Amino acid sequence: MRLSKIILVLAILPMMAGCNQTIPKSALQLSPESMELRQLQTRSFDTSNEKKLLTAGASVLQDLGYSIDESETALGVIVGSKDRDATEAGQVAAAVLVAALGGGAMAIDKNQKIRASLITNKTKKGTNLRVTFQRIVWNSYGQVSKTQSIEQPEIYQEFFEKLSKAVFLDAHEI
Repeated sequence: MRLSKIILVLAILPMMAGCNQTIPKSALQLSPESMELRQLQTRSFDTSNEKKLLTAGASVLQDLGYSIDESETALGVIVGSKDRDATEAGQVAAAVLVAALGGGAMAIDKNQKIRASLITNKTKKGTNLRVTFQRIVWNSYGQVSKTQSIEQPEIYQEFFEKLSKAVFLDAHEI
């Protein structure tokens, strides 16, 4: 009886030791690419009024064709989206070629939803605003074919240029 308990303990100990894993330090650090993207997505504003900054951000999104889906100004969050055509000529040509060769119907990208999220964060010197853009693409069968973060600098630059103008005009009540 005593020997079976010792064997049982010896069998369980290695399993329990395997449960105690440490997280590598590199797992909690952002990569240089992540840091660059975060800098592209974030701007600091010399205002402590998050609500006005979010209102200006919502106006810019609407000017860019987005509909506001969610607004929680108390939490510093606004989410907007817009629907766009996602058809690409190369996919259509490939689908026609496959069908002509007897391969049957091939799914092609059809619709996409572009989502924008605004998040504010108060700092000692003002307020940081981070905007992120993502797209979800559905194919001709109604299935999600892609979800991706949009990382083109021009999109972020355009948004922040318009937001800076809106915040300036609001501050000067023009």
